[in-house]
Amino acid sequence: MGSHGRKQYAVDFKRDAVALVIQQEYSVAEAAKNLGVNAGLLRRWKTEMERTGASAFPGKGYQTPDQAERPRLREENRRLRMERDISKKATAFFASEPR
Repeated sequence: MGSHGRKQYAVDFKRDAVALVIQQEYSVAEAAKNLGVNAGLLRRWKTEMERTGASAFPGKGYQTPDQAERPRLREENRRLRMERDISKKATAFFASEPR
């Protein structure tokens, strides 16, 4: 049995398809028919490109700035928690040490 997942399109293909509609002034239906994609899908790509510009289609390999920042924030959060835990343990150690 083969996989029946969704067909995935390359970012360049999506951008070129949207360019046909925006720059070459093809209708969405005409461009979709010529490219062999669903007109609703091409319309969604066009909307995303108009809304987000250069950060459109952040699939594999390219991430929006917010997506790219998440791993850095998670690492910083992990490090700060570790430092906090060490500080708590040191405080408890020195507080219980007899004088």
